[in-house]
Amino acid sequence: MPWTVVIPAKALRDAKSRLLAASDDPDAHRRLVEAIRADTLAAARAAAGVARVLLVTDRPGIPDALVQTRPGLNAALAEAAEHAARSWPGDGVAALVGDLPALQPTALAAALAAAEAHQHAYVPDAAGTGTTLLAARPGAPLRPSFGPGSAGRHAAHATALPAAPQLRRDVDTAEDLRAAAELGLGPATTAELAARTAAPCSP
Repeated sequence: MPWTVVIPAKALRDAKSRLLAASDDPDAHRRLVEAIRADTLAAARAAAGVARVLLVTDRPGIPDALVQTRPGLNAALAEAAEHAARSWPGDGVAALVGDLPALQPTALAAALAAAEAHQHAYVPDAAGTGTTLLAARPGAPLRPSFGPGSAGRHAAHATALPAAPQLRRDVDTAEDLRAAAELGLGPATTAELAARTAAPCSP
């Protein structure tokens, strides 16, 4: 089954505020968020079974992204899922968080293959309380309910899927980033962190 994967992309100046502790300044924070997003997108686009990746954003400025007309993350994901269902009715639709710097294409492909057996399915995050992936078969509405405690809400109508740790380790804090690094970061995030380490110190 082909899948359209929807990824939310919040405007950079507002994105990942809790990750600021991992950055030296606002510009460094922006670069880190961009790198994490780039690694997530690259892994999603390379995953077997993914026909396309659709970005949805809260304001214009990201090329080829769908700009939401309804406020809030879940409304944006629902709107993008509805657009995908109209445009590619034979595809399953999956919402994937955009902060998975350790994600491997094989991990996403395996989860999507498992999701084919269910009308609705989800992958809980590493803590077991949040959600990193929510999937719906063709013809089934996505019904996103992301946010704190989302795993419990999604469990009310969707089947929990086993998944590789790389798909479950989203990054909100500096501690999360360190945990993701133990799994192996993607090239963009690796390069950004290496550049910081190599930067000369001020006298």
